[in-house]
Amino acid sequence: MGADAASRDELRTIIDAALRGDLTKAQADRANDLGREATNAVMLAASARLAELAGKDSPGPHTPSGAIPPYAKRPRAKPGARNGHAGRRRPTPPPDERVEVAALTKCPECNGRVLPARRCRWRTIEDMPDDACVKATEYSIPSHWCPGCRKHVEPRVGAAFPKASIGTNLTAMTVVFHYGLGLTIDQTRNVLLSPLRTRVSAGGLADLWRRVAEVLLPWYERIGREARASATLHADETGWRVNGRTHWLWCFCNHENCYYMIDRCRGSPALHRFFTEAFEGVLIHDFWRPYSSVLLGGEGRGGEHQCCLVHLLRELDHIDEKVLPRKSGDRAEAWSAFVKMLRRLIRDGIRLRRRDDFAPEKYRSRIVRIDERLRSLAERVYADEDAARLAKRLLRHQDELFTFLDRPESDWNNNLAERMIRPAVILRRASQCNRSDRGAATQAVLMTVFRTLRLGGHDPRQAIADALTAYAASGTLPPPPAAIEHG
Repeated sequence: MGADAASRDELRTIIDAALRGDLTKAQADRANDLGREATNAVMLAASARLAELAGKDSPGPHTPSGAIPPYAKRPRAKPGARNGHAGRRRPTPPPDERVEVAALTKCPECNGRVLPARRCRWRTIEDMPDDACVKATEYSIPSHWCPGCRKHVEPRVGAAFPKASIGTNLTAMTVVFHYGLGLTIDQTRNVLLSPLRTRVSAGGLADLWRRVAEVLLPWYERIGREARASATLHADETGWRVNGRTHWLWCFCNHENCYYMIDRCRGSPALHRFFTEAFEGVLIHDFWRPYSSVLLGGEGRGGEHQCCLVHLLRELDHIDEKVLPRKSGDRAEAWSAFVKMLRRLIRDGIRLRRRDDFAPEKYRSRIVRIDERLRSLAERVYADEDAARLAKRLLRHQDELFTFLDRPESDWNNNLAERMIRPAVILRRASQCNRSDRGAATQAVLMTVFRTLRLGGHDPRQAIADALTAYAASGTLPPPPAAIEHG
């Protein structure tokens, strides 16, 4: 009895050394001496540990794309149109100048005599002229004495802000470079220096952008009000840094407006700072719990939630690929049955919504049947822990998964918010976020204005330049341009 206890203690020591990675050759030989069962126990323990480590290192369903190594990503489809589709190319612009190329007198291949040209072809080339640079203009500004104000007054110059040496057109271009296209401050300075041949310091650019954000602040506030009053609104958030401290960049958008907000909080207080009153539309988001705290108003056609089904399907794929192979037989069977019914339910809902003649009143009986199937699936008891966890989530969000069937104006996914927040993520990687709260406020205002103008079909550089010119000339900011209707 004592010998068996000693052997078990010795085997336990060997297994602990194998799990720590400190197993020696003498301990491995001793495990073989203890018999086949001891060797199997060591190998099974090491195998379980390896599987656990592989599961921790593998990307999860919500891991950012930038955190996944390229070899672990799924191969993308071949770029370009499918075989048999008509080709596409960039349209040729109207020429600003016509140049006739001198005719040949000798063949460039054999140097022999050639006959006179019988036809010619036209080729349009777009290029920047060699002398493209910023034009410096000196203004002669008269100064008048006002007896009423008892001070000297001057007429406004609409080409630039007061006491600024950079014009409104160039200022708008730098805003687009940094806050729209994601260029860093040094890259923006390099573009200004060559080929535009304009020298400006990093501090000068930062101060110029701060003044632009202060001027465009009414546009920013108006975009926020329109977003809060919209019929549908997508919401998402991502990490941000302000002076080295963790903040969060919130994005609230639809197909007409895109509003960014940088806040220290990721929870419900930040949402309450944006939703200053009850929201009447459909709020589309992932399963992040604080979104449920948004106050919804009205009866009947009041506000509702729509949880992103893509996030749910992504988590099902992750469990099937990474977790299912390690499940025991009964749990794997319970999970497979659960995920099969859930996938079929989601596909049925999406397929119904995509029908050309879809209308909630016309397909009310099918919508009710889908809701009943969801409730039945969520209230069952499952032997698998992942199935039980997701069933609890379905029960908690049972009124938020198929809202798009009752409210056809909403989407069943949150892809729009993820697409709108992606440019900010790229800019975050290049510019390392902000160094101050004032810089974060400037970031939110100018990114919001740029993205909303793009959604409205405008050229952001031209629209911002026109607004700044009007403000510099009159002291009054014009209203934002109306969205251009397409098609």
